[in-house]
Amino acid sequence: MFSDLGFSYHFEDRQDAAEKLIETLPLEILQKNEAVIISVSEGGVYFADQIAKAAHAPMDILLTAPILASNNPEIAIAMVSETEEVVMHRALIEAFEINEDYVYSEAKRKYEEEVLGYIYKYRQGAGLISLKDKYVVLVDECIETGLTMMVALKSVIAQEAKNIYIAAPVLDKTVYQNLLSVCDGVFCPCKIQDYISIEYYFKVFEKSSFEEISKTVKSYEKLVARDGKIKKDIRTYE
Repeated sequence: MFSDLGFSYHFEDRQDAAEKLIETLPLEILQKNEAVIISVSEGGVYFADQIAKAAHAPMDILLTAPILASNNPEIAIAMVSETEEVVMHRALIEAFEINEDYVYSEAKRKYEEEVLGYIYKYRQGAGLISLKDKYVVLVDECIETGLTMMVALKSVIAQEAKNIYIAAPVLDKTVYQNLLSVCDGVFCPCKIQDYISIEYYFKVFEKSSFEEISKTVKSYEKLVARDGKIKKDIRTYE
């Protein structure tokens, strides 16, 4: 359909996107330092896993939940993370005339009803691995408004990471400079002027099942303890 309209795909599939994304990353820096790769969404786990293997680093998932507008349940006006950090989309909150008390109240409810459930679902209740003094790469499958990535950034900063990088196959150019101003580097092979939807940029776009995501996250348990101590030499990872 899109090829008939002259639409040009940026990636053949997720593997192609992951390979092109990895080419943009400072792998030598990540391999020489104690790095941790963090997926900021379920969709980002595939890409985080591929980067972790290339960087010889452990991987984990940072769990979040959106806070929706009270008068438009399809619009996310804020995000809350598993570290209980909250980031608001000020322009939307003002546009919808939403009180901040509502945002914080919803953040508390979402954390208790959704985020804690995700933590149990993917890590059996265990906390995020230690990021203190680590080189952290925050990964997602795409970045549109930047809301999820901003709450991830805030969470990682609170966890005392040494350096923070952002990586995604696709991102909207409007958020690129904003993200670059609050981290140590943003890496992306495909910057879009007017982002539509992630599947538009792939010839074939596959979504991972819960079983696949869970298996990937759990596969790193043998490499890294939850207190952040390396259980084995990560550089021998295969």
